[in-house]
Amino acid sequence: MNVVGTMFFKNKKILIDKPRKRPTYQMIGGRVEENETTLEAAVRECHEELGKNVRIDKDKFKLIMDFNEIATSDQKTKIHFYVYRYNGKLEGEPETSEEIEKFLWYDTTMEADLSNTLKNEIIPYCKENKLIN
Repeated sequence: MNVVGTMFFKNKKILIDKPRKRPTYQMIGGRVEENETTLEAAVRECHEELGKNVRIDKDKFKLIMDFNEIATSDQKTKIHFYVYRYNGKLEGEPETSEEIEKFLWYDTTMEADLSNTLKNEIIPYCKENKLIN
C-alpha cells in the first residue's frame, strides 16, 4: 500500500495531527488512491485533513524521501511511505473535523505520543536537517 505525508513548518516546529480513531499523532496525509499520483494524494489529503480554511499551492510540494515500513495502525500492513515538504507558509488555520481531533505544532521539547513514522523517520530527519528545535 502506498501512503503519503506532508511536512509543514513554522517557527522551527512541524505540524502534526491527532486522528480521533488513533492514540498517536500522525503526519498530515494518508493512503494513495487508485489512479492517483503521490503528489495528487498529498494535496488531496492536506485539503481533507486541514480543512477549508487552509490554502495550499500544489507547486510548493517537494518529494523529500520515501521508505518502506509497517503501518502504525495495525503493526502488520506493509506500506511504502512518500514524504513531501511544503515549501511555503501554510495560509489559514487548520480546523478539526470528524476525522481529526486536534493539531499540534511540534518540536522536540514537547511530550506527545507519536506514530512510528514520526518517531523513527520524520523527527530524526527534521532534527538532522535543523528544521525543528
